[in-house]
Amino acid sequence: MKTSDKCLVSVVMGSDSDLGVMEESMKILKDFQIPCEVVLTSAHRSPERTSAFAGEAAGRGVRVIIVGAGAAAHLAGVIASQTLLPVIGVPIDATALRGLDALLSTVQMPSGVPVAAMAIGKAGAKNAALMAIRILALADEALQIKLQKYIEQMARDVERKQASLNAANT
Repeated sequence: MKTSDKCLVSVVMGSDSDLGVMEESMKILKDFQIPCEVVLTSAHRSPERTSAFAGEAAGRGVRVIIVGAGAAAHLAGVIASQTLLPVIGVPIDATALRGLDALLSTVQMPSGVPVAAMAIGKAGAKNAALMAIRILALADEALQIKLQKYIEQMARDVERKQASLNAANT
């Protein structure tokens, strides 16, 4: 477990095979200069480790937890059941069901154990980081400004792409 006392976001995954997807969260967090840690733990294969992580995260300064998991995808729910921190789940395509099983496990939490669920895969991992940033920005004006600039840049990118399409079709 790579940890730091200054981490605001934990990026958690149930298997090292999830890294290729969860790197998308880490890239966005890095772009916004949000300190994060990467944690590998499993709801099923290392339940004690998972419980210890969930119970200690807030005390170490973590403010949001992003959890990627495939197959049964119980990890986000297990963590959410043991912390007051917001938990954002990223379903990962890891079975013949192409991530649908992970999506359903992530969104179908019982009442009282909320997990914010993102899309399956890399788009979900990116959006999980952006959701974490929105949560953190509630109490950080400088981060709000960075987020606004990011949103404005996305709009400019669309306009630039439209201009390129127009030029190619004239």
